[in-house]
Amino acid sequence: MKLFDVYPINDITIVRAKGSHVWDEQGNQYLDMYGGHAVISIGHTHPHYVQRITDQLNKVGFYSNSIRIPLQQELADKLGKVSGKSDFQLFLCNSGAEANENAMKLASFHTGRKKIVAFRKGFHGRTSLAVAATDNRNIVAPVNETDNIIFLPFNHQQALEDCFRVHGPEIAGVIIEGIQGVGGIHVAEDGFLQQIRTLCDLHGAVYIADSVQCGYGRSGRFFSHDFAGVDADIYSIAKGMGNGFPVGGILIAPHILPKHSMLGTTFGGNHLACAAALAVLEVMESENLMEHATKMGNRLMGALTSIPGLENVRGRGLMIGFDVPDRMKDLRKQLLLRRRIFTGEAKPNVTRLLPSLALSEQDASHFLETLRSEVNTFDNIATTLKP
Repeated sequence: MKLFDVYPINDITIVRAKGSHVWDEQGNQYLDMYGGHAVISIGHTHPHYVQRITDQLNKVGFYSNSIRIPLQQELADKLGKVSGKSDFQLFLCNSGAEANENAMKLASFHTGRKKIVAFRKGFHGRTSLAVAATDNRNIVAPVNETDNIIFLPFNHQQALEDCFRVHGPEIAGVIIEGIQGVGGIHVAEDGFLQQIRTLCDLHGAVYIADSVQCGYGRSGRFFSHDFAGVDADIYSIAKGMGNGFPVGGILIAPHILPKHSMLGTTFGGNHLACAAALAVLEVMESENLMEHATKMGNRLMGALTSIPGLENVRGRGLMIGFDVPDRMKDLRKQLLLRRRIFTGEAKPNVTRLLPSLALSEQDASHFLETLRSEVNTFDNIATTLKP
């Protein structure tokens, strides 16, 4: 049987990983500045994480939500403490797409309305409603198309105000990434998030903070939306939540009330997922990783702005993007194939950095030195080609 060919694949097979490094089957070492799409939050194969999952696997790996799973409440208590949202409620699922799907569904249940406001260049997942709210027509199948999603320009306060003036009574919720990831590392302005809060309150809509990629401490705060000083009604989480183990969830404000059968999942909140998620939070606390992400992010962004040729350096914490000119469009490829450094991209020429929150000073220095060297290579080629 062939694999369904939907991914562009780098011809690299990773067989071992530790901290911010991975090794291929030939023994070549790579620096991971991408974390597998912002998934690796506390570092590859962190010993506490491995032990937590191993201990749980030796007890029970899975049973469904038809029985009591005390680990779920333990996770809810720890997550409430670390995130500062202890009065919220937790629903556990398996992925970011599923988290956003349930967030928008819950907003519709709560309000009795159908329309969701989303934003240009936003990405919320590939499942039915999540992909409908994603601004990428290439991944929206005909069955996903709906008139219930209203797309607005990102960070455009007047457009948002006009939308609520016209559609206010129909809007169930507004979904927004605190920092757009796939869209190219675009930071939501604090004033824009504050306006969303105000308009949702005024019109009885639900503010959904998509924190799948920009949450879990990556920005230097638990939720990047926290910089705006307002609470959302629902926060969606995944990716860094499990450090590679599939787990997701939504944090739900206390005024949104549950009822049986409203939401459901077979695998969400299983024993191993909860053990993985607890290990991540425990390491984040013990190693002060949110503070470290702030420190390392400031260092990286400061250094990146000093490298000639890199443009529009942006982000928060360890969620960083920068643009490169067309003559450097192969920079990411060169970093991977020549220098064995994983980074991310966004079209057309954005490089994305999403390393482990435990990225070391030494690894950051190595990345910056290597990046400067590769940028100089492009500059030298350009100089040589001048008539």
